[in-house]
Amino acid sequence: MRGRKPLPTERKKLRGNPGKRPLNINEPDFDQVVDIDPPEWLEGIAKECWEMLAPQLVAAKVVKGTDLHNLEAFCENYALWRQATEEYKLEGLTVSTPNGGLKKNPAITVANEALSQVKAFGALLGLDPSSRSRIMVAKPETPKPEKKSFSSLLPK
Repeated sequence: MRGRKPLPTERKKLRGNPGKRPLNINEPDFDQVVDIDPPEWLEGIAKECWEMLAPQLVAAKVVKGTDLHNLEAFCENYALWRQATEEYKLEGLTVSTPNGGLKKNPAITVANEALSQVKAFGALLGLDPSSRSRIMVAKPETPKPEKKSFSSLLPK
Protein backbone atom coordinates (compact mmCIF):
# COMPACT_ATOMS: atom_id res chain seq x y z
CA MET A 1 0.00 0.00 0.00
CA ARG A 2 1.40 3.38 -1.00
CA GLY A 3 1.24 6.68 0.80
CA ARG A 4 0.82 7.47 4.46
CA LYS A 5 -0.46 4.91 6.89
CA PRO A 6 -4.13 5.49 7.65
CA LEU A 7 -4.95 7.03 11.01
CA PRO A 8 -6.87 4.88 13.47
CA THR A 9 -10.57 5.73 13.61
CA GLU A 10 -10.36 6.83 17.24
CA ARG A 11 -7.67 9.34 16.35
CA LYS A 12 -9.81 10.69 13.49
CA LYS A 13 -12.74 11.08 15.90
CA LEU A 14 -10.56 12.99 18.37
CA ARG A 15 -9.53 15.36 15.60
CA GLY A 16 -13.14 15.85 14.55
CA ASN A 17 -12.70 13.93 11.27
CA PRO A 18 -11.22 16.91 9.42
CA GLY A 19 -11.33 15.16 6.00
CA LYS A 20 -15.02 14.37 6.42
CA ARG A 21 -14.41 10.95 4.87
CA PRO A 22 -16.47 7.99 6.09
CA LEU A 23 -15.05 6.44 9.27
CA ASN A 24 -14.29 2.75 9.52
CA ILE A 25 -16.90 1.54 11.99
CA ASN A 26 -15.63 -2.05 11.71
CA GLU A 27 -12.12 -1.34 12.99
CA PRO A 28 -11.10 -3.91 15.60
CA ASP A 29 -10.96 -2.74 19.21
CA PHE A 30 -8.59 -4.72 21.40
CA ASP A 31 -8.46 -4.99 25.17
CA GLN A 32 -6.82 -2.14 27.02
CA VAL A 33 -3.90 -3.23 29.18
CA VAL A 34 -4.21 -2.14 32.80
CA ASP A 35 -0.99 -3.38 34.38
CA ILE A 36 1.62 -5.67 32.89
CA ASP A 37 4.74 -7.32 34.24
CA PRO A 38 7.71 -7.83 31.93
CA PRO A 39 7.95 -11.20 30.16
CA GLU A 40 10.05 -13.75 32.07
CA TRP A 41 12.65 -13.90 29.32
CA LEU A 42 13.52 -10.20 29.44
CA GLU A 43 16.67 -9.69 31.45
CA GLY A 44 18.99 -6.90 32.50
CA ILE A 45 18.68 -3.66 30.57
CA ALA A 46 15.72 -4.96 28.51
CA LYS A 47 13.76 -5.68 31.69
CA GLU A 48 14.67 -2.28 33.17
CA CYS A 49 13.54 -0.62 29.94
CA TRP A 50 10.18 -2.46 30.13
CA GLU A 51 9.71 -1.52 33.78
CA MET A 52 10.34 2.14 32.93
CA LEU A 53 8.22 2.37 29.76
CA ALA A 54 5.30 -0.03 30.27
CA PRO A 55 3.64 1.89 33.14
CA GLN A 56 3.86 5.16 31.20
CA LEU A 57 2.45 3.65 28.00
CA VAL A 58 -0.34 1.92 29.92
CA ALA A 59 -1.21 5.10 31.82
CA ALA A 60 -1.44 7.04 28.55
CA LYS A 61 -3.57 4.22 27.06
CA VAL A 62 -1.19 4.03 24.11
CA VAL A 63 -0.57 0.31 24.40
CA LYS A 64 -3.15 -2.45 24.03
CA GLY A 65 -2.72 -6.20 24.44
CA THR A 66 -1.94 -6.60 20.75
CA ASP A 67 0.91 -4.07 20.96
CA LEU A 68 2.97 -5.77 23.65
CA HIS A 69 5.24 -7.51 21.14
CA ASN A 70 6.26 -4.05 19.85
CA LEU A 71 7.22 -3.01 23.37
CA GLU A 72 9.07 -6.28 23.89
CA ALA A 73 10.99 -5.88 20.61
CA PHE A 74 11.80 -2.26 21.50
CA CYS A 75 13.22 -3.27 24.89
CA GLU A 76 15.23 -6.20 23.48
CA ASN A 77 16.75 -4.09 20.71
CA TYR A 78 17.50 -1.25 23.11
CA ALA A 79 19.41 -3.70 25.33
CA LEU A 80 21.22 -5.14 22.29
CA TRP A 81 22.19 -1.64 21.12
CA ARG A 82 23.57 -0.80 24.59
CA GLN A 83 25.49 -4.09 24.78
CA ALA A 84 27.01 -3.70 21.30
CA THR A 85 27.94 -0.09 22.03
CA GLU A 86 29.74 -1.10 25.22
CA GLU A 87 31.53 -3.88 23.35
CA TYR A 88 32.96 -1.66 20.61
CA LYS A 89 33.93 0.94 23.20
CA LEU A 90 36.01 -1.72 24.97
CA GLU A 91 37.48 -3.34 21.85
CA GLY A 92 37.80 -0.25 19.66
CA LEU A 93 36.39 0.64 16.29
CA THR A 94 38.58 -1.91 14.52
CA VAL A 95 39.55 -5.49 15.29
CA SER A 96 42.40 -7.63 14.03
CA THR A 97 41.75 -10.19 11.31
CA PRO A 98 43.36 -13.67 11.38
CA ASN A 99 45.89 -12.60 8.73
CA GLY A 100 47.00 -9.55 10.73
CA GLY A 101 44.93 -6.81 9.10
CA LEU A 102 42.28 -4.59 10.59
CA LYS A 103 38.56 -4.51 9.91
CA LYS A 104 35.55 -2.65 11.29
CA ASN A 105 34.43 -4.06 14.61
CA PRO A 106 31.31 -6.22 13.95
CA ALA A 107 29.77 -4.80 17.14
CA ILE A 108 29.34 -1.49 15.27
CA THR A 109 27.13 -3.21 12.69
CA VAL A 110 25.12 -4.91 15.45
CA ALA A 111 24.72 -1.56 17.24
CA ASN A 112 23.57 0.18 14.05
CA GLU A 113 21.04 -2.53 13.20
CA ALA A 114 19.69 -2.62 16.76
CA LEU A 115 19.39 1.17 16.82
CA SER A 116 17.47 1.05 13.55
CA GLN A 117 15.03 -1.40 15.16
CA VAL A 118 14.78 0.78 18.28
CA LYS A 119 13.76 3.70 16.07
CA ALA A 120 11.19 1.65 14.16
CA PHE A 121 9.54 0.10 17.22
CA GLY A 122 9.82 3.34 19.17
CA ALA A 123 7.92 5.14 16.41
CA LEU A 124 5.15 2.53 16.57
CA LEU A 125 4.83 3.18 20.29
CA GLY A 126 5.13 6.97 20.04
CA LEU A 127 8.42 7.11 21.91
CA ASP A 128 10.07 9.85 19.88
CA PRO A 129 8.91 13.49 19.65
CA SER A 130 7.78 13.24 16.03
CA SER A 131 5.73 10.07 16.56
CA ARG A 132 4.38 11.34 19.85
CA SER A 133 2.95 14.40 18.13
CA ARG A 134 0.88 12.08 15.92
CA ILE A 135 -0.67 10.21 18.84
CA MET A 136 -3.84 11.59 20.33
CA VAL A 137 -4.95 10.52 23.78
CA ALA A 138 -8.25 11.43 25.31
CA LYS A 139 -7.83 14.16 27.90
CA PRO A 140 -9.93 13.94 31.05
CA GLU A 141 -12.96 16.17 30.82
CA THR A 142 -12.66 19.34 32.84
CA PRO A 143 -15.78 21.11 34.00
CA LYS A 144 -16.62 24.19 31.98
CA PRO A 145 -16.14 27.41 33.91
CA GLU A 146 -19.31 29.17 34.86
CA LYS A 147 -20.37 31.96 32.56
CA LYS A 148 -19.72 35.44 33.90
CA SER A 149 -20.94 38.73 32.67
CA PHE A 150 -18.41 41.16 31.29
CA SER A 151 -19.22 43.70 33.99
CA SER A 152 -18.39 41.22 36.74
CA LEU A 153 -14.83 41.00 35.41
CA LEU A 154 -14.18 44.74 35.70
CA PRO A 155 -12.36 46.09 38.76
CA LYS A 156 -14.62 47.71 41.31
